[in-house]
Amino acid sequence: MTDVTAPSETPTIDVHAHVLLPEIEALVDGLPGHTEAKALDARRNGPEALKVSGRMIGDRFPRLTDVSARLAAMDTQGVDVQLVSPSPSHYHYWADEAAAEKVYRLANEATAAHCSAAPERLRGLGLVPLQHPDLAVRALDHALEQGLLGVEISSHAPGRELSDPAYEPLWARAEETGALVFLHPFGCTLDERLDQWYLSNSVGQPTENAVALSHLIFSGVLDRHPGLRIIAAHGGGYLPTHIGRADHAWRARADAQACREAPSSYLKRLYFDSLVHDPYVLRELVRVAGADRVLLGSDFPFDMGSEDPLGALRAAELPAADFDAIRGGTAAALLRKD
Repeated sequence: MTDVTAPSETPTIDVHAHVLLPEIEALVDGLPGHTEAKALDARRNGPEALKVSGRMIGDRFPRLTDVSARLAAMDTQGVDVQLVSPSPSHYHYWADEAAAEKVYRLANEATAAHCSAAPERLRGLGLVPLQHPDLAVRALDHALEQGLLGVEISSHAPGRELSDPAYEPLWARAEETGALVFLHPFGCTLDERLDQWYLSNSVGQPTENAVALSHLIFSGVLDRHPGLRIIAAHGGGYLPTHIGRADHAWRARADAQACREAPSSYLKRLYFDSLVHDPYVLRELVRVAGADRVLLGSDFPFDMGSEDPLGALRAAELPAADFDAIRGGTAAALLRKD
């Protein structure tokens, strides 16, 4: 397979792939707050969703944990390189400072070890504890020290949005180091309103993406840190296809003008994965953000992902140059270690 850094043939790169780390769940089991967090997750998702998800993860456990099974699946998909991030279930933003430090260190080290088994094909991201902003820079630095390319974060932490000034040091350090920040929601604050029919994911995830990105845009985070390299999962959720409403608010209302430019302009400063499950939505994402801002993503190997990310990309019938950029051209530059 082609090395991601090779200047010749561009590899096919999937930027949205996960690893399951059972050692993290063993670490947090029984800690104060864990039982309450599991109960909240159960209320938000509903019993039927938890039952189905349990079977699904069991079926896909080898691909989530075993490097050889992962590589075989990648070969079947035609994927050369994956950017691997911990399962979002490992965020554990309920944990106190002592436990949170153990979680991020273990997650960073275990993800780095997983990727080191096939370094020419696997790159990794770590975690930062958003519930403790004072630990965030230290956690990011720890991830980079392990050879990871950045970190994965959720759409918010309890009581804090991504626009919270407490995160300014994290954004500054990520910008300074060139670290990737993969925005991947876990859970939805609409709670029991989405506890049937897996609405917690099908509606909740794109909602959380849109809210989180709106906080980054409207608060001026992207104005203050133009060099941030943020990748939004799930194609950015509902925001890119409904950005016109945000632009209208920015033009019509003084209270929506904290950012310097129209909200739609910031889509060209972010990166988005291609996982939108609809070729017409993917084409619209490319139109509003630019083909150089969209990256192949599959949510490997979960059932809400794509078993054939290249097929999904082909279905959008994009121009060849756009297809090649999304397939791996842009990601190859992002993942290159200088």
